[in-house]
Amino acid sequence: MDTQHDNALAPALAAIPGPVPPSGVIHVVIPHTSRFTVVGNHLAQHAELSLVAIGVGVHIQSLPAGTEVGIKTLTARFPEGEVKIACALRELEAHGYLRRTRVRLTRGRVATRTVFCNQPGAVLRGGVVPVVGPAVRSAAPAPTFVREHIHHVPEPEPTGVPEPRPMAETTSVPDPMPVPEPMPVLEPMPVREPIPVPKPVPVPEAPHAPVRLPSRTAPTQPRRPLPRPQALTPELRQAASALLADLRRHAEELVLSEEAVEELVPGVAAWLERDATTDAIRRALTADLPQPLRHPARLLRHRLTALLPPPLPGVHDLAAPRRAPVTPFQTCDGCERAFRSHDPGHCRDCRAQYWEAA
Repeated sequence: MDTQHDNALAPALAAIPGPVPPSGVIHVVIPHTSRFTVVGNHLAQHAELSLVAIGVGVHIQSLPAGTEVGIKTLTARFPEGEVKIACALRELEAHGYLRRTRVRLTRGRVATRTVFCNQPGAVLRGGVVPVVGPAVRSAAPAPTFVREHIHHVPEPEPTGVPEPRPMAETTSVPDPMPVPEPMPVLEPMPVREPIPVPKPVPVPEAPHAPVRLPSRTAPTQPRRPLPRPQALTPELRQAASALLADLRRHAEELVLSEEAVEELVPGVAAWLERDATTDAIRRALTADLPQPLRHPARLLRHRLTALLPPPLPGVHDLAAPRRAPVTPFQTCDGCERAFRSHDPGHCRDCRAQYWEAA
């Protein structure tokens, strides 16, 4: 199929006055007659606001007064999420276009009052009186009414000089000079002060102490100290230092500094003092290393502390425990019942009968 050419805008482009720019956007301006909103370039071309913030600001400005403009409402209206909408509203607040205050209503309820200003710079200068109402639909300025004060020139008071007699009719009398009428002086109408935005009503503190909720995170356990031998002899220090420095041959991640080796020497010496072999210590420190390993010294410190073996038991501790002597069974000579006793004879009942008979 051939490429489709849309010629719908050809008449509109031909009607544009002046030369058409060779590149960039070309504006086809058609005047609006209804359903339009005047938006200033200070908002549409703001240098610091993001594109989402500019779009949200233009949308809020086009809404009538009383429309809900919360985060939930805007999220349901646009495909952007709550995080982007919230960031855009905070940007508009930072530059003075939006203000949200919390006011206390009756019966202990709290509501959020949202005020949007289409020209925050003019309100700050105090030259424009803000009008609370629906969005502005026309760019024509409101007429300014002035008062006219006419100042009358007072007539001159009569003096003692006699008036000159009128001359003959044949004598031409010059026409009197016209007195210019006084120009009305326009007194500017005083500009009213801007209506202050109501401040949020402070919420009184509760009479009782606030309830502290339990923390969601577990309490941090205190750090266990590094084990130390009873006597750090030069031989133990030398063996522990050599073992720690040799770990990088078995695991490339365990490259320790001299300061870290000096700090970990007492822990390895405690293992050697408890008759742990160097191979056992090396396997305990190099087995199952996490990837990537960012802090090798901290890992070795944890393993030397948490995996410390107990001291080896002595020879007497490994001997079998002695059992208590057991009294053997005997057969009664009278009733032939079994009873425990070290010497043969009669049981308790037979001995009682014999004692009664005696």
